[in-house]
Amino acid sequence: MENLKLEILYQDEFFVAVNKPAGMLVHRTNIAFEENVLIAERLLREQIGQKVYPLHRIDRPTSGVLVFGLSSESASLVQPLFPTEDVKKFYLTVVRGYMTENHGIIEHPLKKKLIGDLQEAKTEYWTLSQNEIPLASTSRYPTSRYSLLKVYPHTGRMHQIRRHLAHDRHYVIGDSTHGDNRQNHFFRDTFGMENLLLHAWQFEFVHPMTKETIKLEADLPDYFTDICEKLGLAVPPNENNSKSSF
Repeated sequence: MENLKLEILYQDEFFVAVNKPAGMLVHRTNIAFEENVLIAERLLREQIGQKVYPLHRIDRPTSGVLVFGLSSESASLVQPLFPTEDVKKFYLTVVRGYMTENHGIIEHPLKKKLIGDLQEAKTEYWTLSQNEIPLASTSRYPTSRYSLLKVYPHTGRMHQIRRHLAHDRHYVIGDSTHGDNRQNHFFRDTFGMENLLLHAWQFEFVHPMTKETIKLEADLPDYFTDICEKLGLAVPPNENNSKSSF
């Protein structure tokens, strides 16, 4: 663990972005007491030799683009942009079944932090690939259908993508909180996979100092591309990364 290095996707004098592995916390929380838990904030601080400030969160089992400010001042300039179109986050996920439409929007209010008042929530999705495999994941059908989706959460509610897709009964594979346990057992028993198939794929923001649009992309982890290959789902090619030298 001492030799673990985070993949840096972008770095300038104001911001740094990494490809966070699944299972790693963004920062220490009140509910994470494990002594050996991996903390992205701490690892990155040690890796680049300076304090960093998380601009947003990614759930612990989710992988992908994670952006930090290199000062409290630069962080404070971007954080207010998250509810606006100046910041865009696109995810890739594998779900059960075929979507009714290749492109759609889910608008369904969600409780704040799962237990509080209802909040407006909006999630947009695009079907990138879908396939039917000759294996039964349940006793109801002799085959199983899966889809690879590109997802854009217009709002930032807790577990929004997972909860919205579960609301439409297109459960994210590997989601032990809001998903389908029959599907999760099938993937564990058939493919030996227990990961959550949700990846923060692309991140786009308007740089508050240079005013240029920074577009970042994090490669999928091996377990994600491997399971897509086994399911016959075509993973999209890499797109442009706006990188600075570091």
